[in-house]
Amino acid sequence: MGYNADFIRAPIIMSNTGNTLFESQLDLELINRGKVRDIYAVDQDHLLIVTTDRLSAFDVVLPQPIPGKGEVLTRVANFWFNRTHHLIPNHHSHLKLADIVKDPQQRAQLGDRAMVVRRLKPLPVESIVRGYLIGSGWKDYQQSGQVCGIELPSGLRQADQLPEAIFTPSTKAEVGAHDENIDYDQTVALLGESLASQVRDLSLKIYTEAATYARERGIIIADTKFEFGLDNEGKLHLIDEVLTPDSSRFWPADSYRPGISPPSFDKQFVRDYLETLDWDKTAPGPDLPQEIITKTAEKYREAERRITGQ
Repeated sequence: MGYNADFIRAPIIMSNTGNTLFESQLDLELINRGKVRDIYAVDQDHLLIVTTDRLSAFDVVLPQPIPGKGEVLTRVANFWFNRTHHLIPNHHSHLKLADIVKDPQQRAQLGDRAMVVRRLKPLPVESIVRGYLIGSGWKDYQQSGQVCGIELPSGLRQADQLPEAIFTPSTKAEVGAHDENIDYDQTVALLGESLASQVRDLSLKIYTEAATYARERGIIIADTKFEFGLDNEGKLHLIDEVLTPDSSRFWPADSYRPGISPPSFDKQFVRDYLETLDWDKTAPGPDLPQEIITKTAEKYREAERRITGQ
């Protein structure tokens, strides 16, 4: 998802049931509807990001939303944006939602799902940091003993903690397409040596500090992704979302053990369910049973409670 995506001018349908928002419709110009976020133009310098309750898995948006997920994601992201501000500035704006969305009914539909941010130029890579061997990293390791060109010790098991966190970036895909892992040399080719090293070092530092904080609260952050953008002066900022249950794998520390895919507080729970289906991981996604929807919503709320204390 990028802030500079092509404009979408097709009609949009609002779907808002109780505490659930699948798609938003505001009296603003819609710039992009991503897998989870709807992005609106505010003015030349600001955007409004609405984090809906849509859920994507394997880069496919699933047909049913997870009630309250967007509010959880926004509150958790704001918590981490504030907590990491000493390391890097972020896209937060001084503008308030009430300054932008004048209609009280529309504001009520959004709840805590919206944030007004500065317009920045997104970098063309997702900065992924892995502290544990899971997901696509585990699959790569089984085939080559490497993850994104990084040689790892032999004999590691699924979900093992790595000797140290590693930076494994990927390209950013459009809706319906798949991100592709790239190595550091490819990152340098895209960003240049100076910016690539800055992104790598900051990503590792943010992850390390956050993982320590979360572990003290009973959560292992197995891996996560960050997105960065540049302002008009070329200064790097943290953007999009940060250390949420959608952009990270959160595992309960008290039940973690290597050798299996651990239970999680994030959408890995849905991914594991989808892996049991005869589905080719292309759109349209399959319907989720109500039990999976309910348990996933509970996991998101529990992650927020542990991380933020609220």
